[in-house]
Amino acid sequence: MKWFEGTVDSTLALHDLPQSLRYLPVIESGYSPVAVSRANAVGLWQFMAPTAKGLGMEVTALVDERRDPLRSTEAAAVFLGELYEEFDSWFLALAAYNSGPGRVRRLLIRYAPLEPRTDRLYWELRRYLPKETREFLPKLFGAIVVAGSPTSHGYELLEPDPFSFDEVSIPDATTLDVIARAAESTDAEISRLNPRYVRGMTPPRRQVSVRVPKGKGGVFYENYASIPVDERVSFVEHSVAPGETLSHIAVLYRVSVADLRAANPDVRPRYLRIGAMITVPVSTGLKRETKPST
Repeated sequence: MKWFEGTVDSTLALHDLPQSLRYLPVIESGYSPVAVSRANAVGLWQFMAPTAKGLGMEVTALVDERRDPLRSTEAAAVFLGELYEEFDSWFLALAAYNSGPGRVRRLLIRYAPLEPRTDRLYWELRRYLPKETREFLPKLFGAIVVAGSPTSHGYELLEPDPFSFDEVSIPDATTLDVIARAAESTDAEISRLNPRYVRGMTPPRRQVSVRVPKGKGGVFYENYASIPVDERVSFVEHSVAPGETLSHIAVLYRVSVADLRAANPDVRPRYLRIGAMITVPVSTGLKRETKPST
């Protein structure tokens, strides 16, 4: 919690939501912005892709705002507020958050169409909910109890470490290792500040914001301006050989097909042209314009 609890607390307060909701990410993701469930829910608040997109978050091959602690927390606050406004009960709203509002609506129509929407009604309907949702509120209550006295439950009390940064603009595709070098920081720190860039690079042909360590914005702009445009992405340029597909190329360079498609948005995989140049995002250990040994 130490990095993001301030962000969560201030956002909940801004939306006039109960502060106890700060413990939702504890049971959802352990406060990890890169957590992925077996059902492919992602981020602090464990959003499914359709829900996230419906709340205005970007979910693409290169950018997944479910992993962004600021963007996803704002979306979660809006979503939770909407659920409470609809169901008029925090217990019902949280059941809808976990299992989907459609499921709770159907249960209410079927079993309690004329009943007032209360927390008591949740307990009456609880047996009809999936096992995971039945356990959701007890887990939240448990997290609240433990958080009230963490040391007595065997947890170390950590000092808050604010999620602070400078925000800079990136005009085109740039890999995070290059951003780290320009910001005179580390790859790990830039990745920690920017978990939404899932492939380690910003999208091509558009301006986006990137976070760098607090106080590093000025030096970043100075250093970034001196990096030639064609050196802002750590990549290999691969010339398509006869019979090759994106899958062949992905195996050759030990990257995923999704990475290749994200780095080459204009390429039509079924119509690869012999001699066409494919951009392959790779680790900094592979030199640009150098094919791996086979």
